[in-house]
Amino acid sequence: MSVATVSNVLNRPERVTARTIERVMKVVEELGYVPNVAARQLRSGRSRVLGMAVLNITNPFFAQVVLGAEEIAEKAGYSVIVGNSYDSPRRESRYLELFEQQRLDGVLLAPVNDDLSGLEPFARRGVPVVLVDRVDPRGLFVSVSVDDVRGGQLATEHIVATGARHIAFVGGPWSVAQMRDRLEGCRQIAHARGVRLSEYQTGPLSARLGREIAEQIAQMPAVERPDGIFAANDEVALGILQGLVIQGIAVPEEIVIVGYDDINFAASAIVPLTSVSQPANTMGLRAAELLLAGILAPDQPLVSVRFEPELVVRQSTHRL
Repeated sequence: MSVATVSNVLNRPERVTARTIERVMKVVEELGYVPNVAARQLRSGRSRVLGMAVLNITNPFFAQVVLGAEEIAEKAGYSVIVGNSYDSPRRESRYLELFEQQRLDGVLLAPVNDDLSGLEPFARRGVPVVLVDRVDPRGLFVSVSVDDVRGGQLATEHIVATGARHIAFVGGPWSVAQMRDRLEGCRQIAHARGVRLSEYQTGPLSARLGREIAEQIAQMPAVERPDGIFAANDEVALGILQGLVIQGIAVPEEIVIVGYDDINFAASAIVPLTSVSQPANTMGLRAAELLLAGILAPDQPLVSVRFEPELVVRQSTHRL
């Protein structure tokens, strides 16, 4: 059995007969042979692997984004290496360096902050990059994002419509553009409607942080407490909701709450959570489609995509 025959079976099976494939694969199995992917990559110039770095895979929003991207990649015969930056610029930089060292075919990135200098090596080599949940202000990279200013407006308009006159915005870190945009939308409506706005500027959002914020609010005199809360993601909103219930503060009778992302847990909370919905899975799908288009047709102009958020109203803002 020649080397050329084995190579054809493993790399170009359409050139050999079914009987030959069967014979070769039997020997491959007996020997425990593993193909040399690095050598194949050198020959083809393609790794058929994509790199993806997100802020936090434990956040259900980013989990759905990743699942969407993986679905499209798998259909096209690509694998995806996923890295979690956990809101750390250092971790993000390490993953980008790894993607560059491995000569991956393309990169999907949900950036930690506005510093995109780590993408410059890919741009120099013509490796496609798609930003996820972020817009490149310089217009150098294709992006898939949501209009977060509008999302902040939707949330705040709804809170004001419930009769709230003192709104607390809980969000951060401010290095993340989405947080700044959601706050900007909230500020615009609060100013236009003449309602009081308190801002809780935080680090990375979590349910634990939400419970801590709830404790702070519960300790305020009743006349000083906000009667509406806009949390910049659902995890912190659910933590606030849990904390207020533990402290004996009724939601929505005393305080209404709106979250952001509309994760699966939002609808099943003890008081179902009103939330601004982002199409997380669709964003992952579209980002991977744009990335593959850039790989297969690098000379074709690619257009960034921006989705509109939607408000999903549930009992956390349903005052009778």
